[in-house]
Amino acid sequence: MTNQLDDALPPFDCTVPVNGYRWWYVDGLSDCGSYGIVIIAFVGSVFSPYYYFARQRCPADPENHCAINVALYSPSGKDWAMTERGRGAVTRSPRRLDVARSSLRICRDGQLAIDIDERSVPWGRTMRGTVRVTAETANRESWQLDHHGRHTWQPVAPGARITVDFERPAVNWTGEAYVDSNSGAAPLEDGFSSWDWSRCRTASATHIRYRAIERGGRIRTVALRHSPGKELVEEEDEPVVSLPATGWRIQRQTQARGPVRVARTLEDTPFYARSVLEMAVGTETFSAVHESLSLERFSKTWVRSLLPFRMPRRR
Repeated sequence: MTNQLDDALPPFDCTVPVNGYRWWYVDGLSDCGSYGIVIIAFVGSVFSPYYYFARQRCPADPENHCAINVALYSPSGKDWAMTERGRGAVTRSPRRLDVARSSLRICRDGQLAIDIDERSVPWGRTMRGTVRVTAETANRESWQLDHHGRHTWQPVAPGARITVDFERPAVNWTGEAYVDSNSGAAPLEDGFSSWDWSRCRTASATHIRYRAIERGGRIRTVALRHSPGKELVEEEDEPVVSLPATGWRIQRQTQARGPVRVARTLEDTPFYARSVLEMAVGTETFSAVHESLSLERFSKTWVRSLLPFRMPRRR
């Protein structure tokens, strides 16, 4: 383990195979509990309808389908942007990724700095600001998510601090954060039917849970615990808990030993849900970021036909 993101974060110019993908993911919750942020930088945008149709025609170049997705959550609502760009708008080096006017970069002090300059959908409002992430400890180890070994996940910084400073919308806050990276040598929908993922920060540790159902029905679970300054430790699987379905009828599940409730649904889409859960650990209750993904639903033609309204592509 290290406390420097530049020692653990996969380099931004790493090789991404034809038809494959790599993403770098950051989420954060404010110390006051009222604000949140998720940023995902894609090389090979896995949910892109344009990348999907390109793969149907011939082997497709993932670098021609890049995007930086940013979602800002506040008590008054959310701002969300995800504009896909071609390779002409993308510059990659080991320590920096530029997609149009937004970028991710590793600073000399080991921080991850993210500069956002995007337009939200559907209203086209400007989203402009800077995010900085400092790892408490960083991890180099990866876990396979499928038995073929085509999809891997690296919890890069299970525990981190985040500073969010946006000019538009005008928000700034600090809080706790998490960083990971996923990669694949094949489209997600070819390998999985669905998955659920969560991470819960308690007073003493971060608990991370993955439960992926592969095509064919195999179930892959990963349960990890991270304590500041220590190695990641694999934990025993916990009982599967069913949560209320979303408005789009996406089924949500998580793993927990105590009571769990959905405190807020952040994203409710035809194939994907992001939520904040309240999880009881001992006598205390903590917030958890939770995601449910239905790749069965994503594979439906009617779902892909809706995505360009949510994910525009610009030359």
